[in-house]
Order: sequence, then C-alpha cells, then structure tokens
Amino acid sequence: MFGIQDYGAFVAAVVVFLAIPGPGNFAVITSTGKGRIRGGLAATFGIIAGDQVLMWLAVAGVAALLKANPAVFAAVQYAGAAYLAWLGFQMLRARPGGAPVLDIQPHHYFRQSLLITLLNPKAIVFYMAFFPLFVDPARHQGLLTFGVMAATIAVLTFGYCASLTLITHFAAERLRANPRASAWLNRIAGSMLLAFGLKLAIQK
Repeated sequence: MFGIQDYGAFVAAVVVFLAIPGPGNFAVITSTGKGRIRGGLAATFGIIAGDQVLMWLAVAGVAALLKANPAVFAAVQYAGAAYLAWLGFQMLRARPGGAPVLDIQPHHYFRQSLLITLLNPKAIVFYMAFFPLFVDPARHQGLLTFGVMAATIAVLTFGYCASLTLITHFAAERLRANPRASAWLNRIAGSMLLAFGLKLAIQK
C-alpha cells in the first residue's frame, strides 16, 4: 500500500511506539498539568513537529549513514539509553512537591516539547532503526510513500496525545488532592523509563 511494507504492521508499530512511556508522554502530561487542555495540545503539536523532523532526516539518508557507521549508531543508542535511564532514576528519587523532572515552562509548551522530541532517544531509535524497515524497496513511490507515512504518524500521534491530554486534564485535580497517589505514579513511570533505558542499552 503506497509502497509501505505491511501498512497494518506499520500502524501497529507506531501505536506501540506512542504507548511506551517516554519523555514525550511526560511532556504532554506536564504541559496539561500546567497549561490545561491548551497547554497539552501545544505540547502535542510540538511532538508532532519533532517527529516530522526526525522522520524526514531518516528519509534524507541519516539512517543509511548511521547504519554505514556502526560505531556512530551504537553511540546514538547508548547515549539515548543513558538519558532515558537517568530520567527514570530522577523520577524514582523525586520527592512529592519537589521540582518536576521535566520542568516545562508556561507558554513554552510547543517549543520545549519539540526539543524534547528531537532529543528523545526512543524517537531517534525508532526513526533511525525501525522506520526504514517499513519501506518496500520494490514498490516504493518516492515522496508519496513518505508523505503517507508522515501523515499516518501525525494523525496517530495527535489522536494519542489528545486523548492523553483529556485524561490528564480531568485526573489532574484528583492527583493534586492526593500527593501519595501522584508519588506512586511517578515511581511507576520512573521504573518503566529506567527499565526501557536498560533494555535499550543491552539489546543487540
């Protein structure tokens, strides 16, 4: 379909990629907590913009360049894994009422979420390592193929992040009233980030 190798699998991979806890998810949650729905949506569009930049960089040949230089690709992976593990560790040791691990400033939701996405190891690994696997070299249709993939990613990201924004918005008041629940959620999220970072570091 449009030169995409197994479009259904591609959609499933993007959904799984979105669902894995990472800096982007927490950027949306933090932005919604501070700026309500408008803040969450601004962060959503920042993430979409960052995803598009990474995807088109992969299209431009960055993925091929990294694959041709295994040491560089490994360095990108390990640096990303270390950042993710560090973020998870910081969340585990954070105290209730303390400064947030992702300190997004008011009215900077789009810009900071864009930067977080561009530096997000989860996104970098996805676009540089897995994204090229879904391009069918035999039925590739050039910009049409990549355009459809880009649009699919944008639509799925908007749907997921908008849903996360609404859920966070309506749950925020309850979490503010219950610091213990908020602390436990922070620990769970931190544990998942730490585990994913370690898995990324040890996988071949």
